[in-house]
Amino acid sequence: MKFFATSLVCQLDKLTIEKEPIASIDLMERAAEAIYREFIELVPTGSSVCVLAGQGNNGGDALALARMLLKDDYDVKIYLIHHGDFSVDCEKNRERLLYEFPDSLKVYNHEFVAPEILPETIIVDGLFGSGLSRPAAGVFADAIKWMNESGNIIVAIDIPSGLQGEENKFSEELAIVKANFTLTLQFPKLSFLFAENEKYVGEWKVLDIGILPKAIEETHSNLFYLEKNDILQLIKSRSKFAHKGTCGHALIFAGSKGMAGASVLSSKAALKSGAGLVTVHGPECNRVIVQTAIPEVIFQSDAKEDYISEFQDIDKYDAIAIGPGIGLNDESASFVKNLIEKLDKSCVVDADALNIIAKDVTLLDLLPEKSVLTPHPKEFERIFGESATSFERVMKAQEAAQRYNIIIVLKGANTLIAMPDATLYFNSTGNSGMATAGTGDVLTGMIAGLLAQGYSPEDAAKIGVFLHGLAGDLALEEESYESLITEDLISKIGAAFVALKA
Repeated sequence: MKFFATSLVCQLDKLTIEKEPIASIDLMERAAEAIYREFIELVPTGSSVCVLAGQGNNGGDALALARMLLKDDYDVKIYLIHHGDFSVDCEKNRERLLYEFPDSLKVYNHEFVAPEILPETIIVDGLFGSGLSRPAAGVFADAIKWMNESGNIIVAIDIPSGLQGEENKFSEELAIVKANFTLTLQFPKLSFLFAENEKYVGEWKVLDIGILPKAIEETHSNLFYLEKNDILQLIKSRSKFAHKGTCGHALIFAGSKGMAGASVLSSKAALKSGAGLVTVHGPECNRVIVQTAIPEVIFQSDAKEDYISEFQDIDKYDAIAIGPGIGLNDESASFVKNLIEKLDKSCVVDADALNIIAKDVTLLDLLPEKSVLTPHPKEFERIFGESATSFERVMKAQEAAQRYNIIIVLKGANTLIAMPDATLYFNSTGNSGMATAGTGDVLTGMIAGLLAQGYSPEDAAKIGVFLHGLAGDLALEEESYESLITEDLISKIGAAFVALKA
């Protein structure tokens, strides 16, 4: 799914209004109907609802929703909060509401008086949309403070009032609504994908309001939210005459004394992702463990007993991954540097290989173009510096991917894939049960396995990240967030491919 900076959303609305064509008030009505349909799935008919509407289009959406709920026998109290002119469509919806329900609306201009509501009353936040350019103040801030302190469930329309759509620059936490649910219109907001904003956004869902597809197609954006259909079109069909030699050979440099598990997990994931052959190069001390745990893997022993110090012929392999569990001793660091200098095709770089690069960032200049780096946030910071916010970290990843012509897979909830052309992809699959040892090794193996089969680095990164998260979601159907381990994830890679094609 292509999505947009909030500065472009108004442009998309205008293009829809002009080219569909549709009146702006009718587009607002269509949005309100989408909100209404979702709201009644969340909240049973007859429930008590308190709607707080502002003076702009977000308030217009809220007033239209309130009118629909009143028609459907909800017990609705409506409060219009403003100290300036209404937007044209907000004013029209105010008039429509009063025409059908003359006594339904209470107005606050300069002083907010807390409504008396029941503990079970659902609060609807319709004060501000995504175009807010300064912190909420005065009567609006008082209303937000009341909502947050009420203890009631809050449903935000489009975006929690006070939150910005991209970088949240406002430090006054009390001036941002802490919603339980956010019903956002047509596209997610970038700020929804950042950990520090979870307490404001809560659970969120995108509602289709019928923005003109051609307007979406013709309006440039470098932001994408990866969903099933985006990935399905990238998957190659396998020939009836395929054999292990035509499905690619991946070489994974992994493991050290006590870290054989990294070799097992990454190599098994590469095989489960479709690679015809997988070779692990690791220390001799890991040979029996790896070949016992996964006999399908070829094991290539290093000259050193406890760590990796060398590499042999690398030209015969279709894909190479470096890093899981290799350690940080001087000989392994020299091995990583020497290997990077010899590589002539993109590779996957993870874990200790990233930490070795962090100690000598000049190695970034030596990486083959479109190599895939898979850091978690701390590994990313060691290489590219600390960031005050998630937005700043995303911007650093974007700049680094362009500067070094690499692909950065920044792991976490909504894993970011930053491409060399400045395109940013955010993942929609995965869950917090995957916050457990070894899941990063699995992702490395999956991407390596896809590269070995001839997928481009860009497609291998997108497919690998999406299926990795989907496998975690499928594993969670049989496990809990607490009990899910990496073997559960690997066991669902095949099911993830099936679910993708279903």
